[in-house]
Amino acid sequence: MRGTLTRTVLGIAALAGATLAVPAAAQDEAGFQAYLSTLRGQALAAGVRPATVDSVLPTLTLNPRVIELDRQQPGGSPNAPVAMFAPYRVQHVDAARISRGRAAYLANRGRLAAVERETGVPESIMVAIWGHETNYGSYTGNFDLLRSLATLAYEGRRRDLFAGEFIAGLKMIDRGVTREQLKGSWAGATGNPQFLPSIYLRLARDGDGDGRIDIWNSAADTLASIGNYFVNAGWRPGQPWGIAVTVPAGYDRSAQVNRLVSPRCPRVFERHSGWRTMAEWRALGLVPQGQPWPGDDVLATLLEPDGPGKTAYLLTGNYRVILDYNCSNFYALSVGLLADAVER
Repeated sequence: MRGTLTRTVLGIAALAGATLAVPAAAQDEAGFQAYLSTLRGQALAAGVRPATVDSVLPTLTLNPRVIELDRQQPGGSPNAPVAMFAPYRVQHVDAARISRGRAAYLANRGRLAAVERETGVPESIMVAIWGHETNYGSYTGNFDLLRSLATLAYEGRRRDLFAGEFIAGLKMIDRGVTREQLKGSWAGATGNPQFLPSIYLRLARDGDGDGRIDIWNSAADTLASIGNYFVNAGWRPGQPWGIAVTVPAGYDRSAQVNRLVSPRCPRVFERHSGWRTMAEWRALGLVPQGQPWPGDDVLATLLEPDGPGKTAYLLTGNYRVILDYNCSNFYALSVGLLADAVER
């Protein structure tokens, strides 16, 4: 698109017999505005009301800051050194976050208990997600969501993804969400649980029964939506996310190598061992740190995030559900540990 526009501008300049200098930013804005006509056609074809499309598109301009932030994302080089978890834990499972989490937990016990009864997702896990995503709603992002998503779609590196999310955002307006509510991260996540628009449409829930799904202001809707997300991702009631363990000095790691390759987030999953039952891990000499053993038949994989000799974790299938929310071992471990601290 930008190449076509540039050739057009140069052609006009040649016909005029003069040199026409067009700043790069202006070219990008012109290309963005032209691309909006493509988004308009896609939105209408997807069933978005014409009135919604025509009220939003004229207000949009390119956001260069969003493109800059997107291009600053780490590339996940396979040769990059693996960081240690301990410093991350200190920052993300700190006393202030635990204290605020306990306050949120106590203030919402009634609605949390109702969601847990319905979904099987522990109250503390829902609170921990809320705490990690937006520090219990204290900061949900102030980027214009539709402007960001349209900009990322125009940039083109993941055009199908972001064009789809932009159209989902328009459908949110069709469902009664106001344009003013559609604020969030530069990458398109919004509300207390930081849902992408497509996730909101599919999994957000009305937790207080008022007929609206308000994940920006309602704690009940926020927690019900997080719980529903975890159910959809496969949470197994009655199983912990994992337990901290001490690995014996003579443990043979070569015998427990994970030989499976995950199609999603391979660098995250390649740090996990093969799967064994809790009974098998106990027989290998692993010892829980201040927690009882889960059921003997519960399957788990071993992760040593800070290397041999440091605290390790036996992780169940529910840990993988947390990874579905954010595919990062450090994130998922911190959610689990914060949940444990909140309910103590």
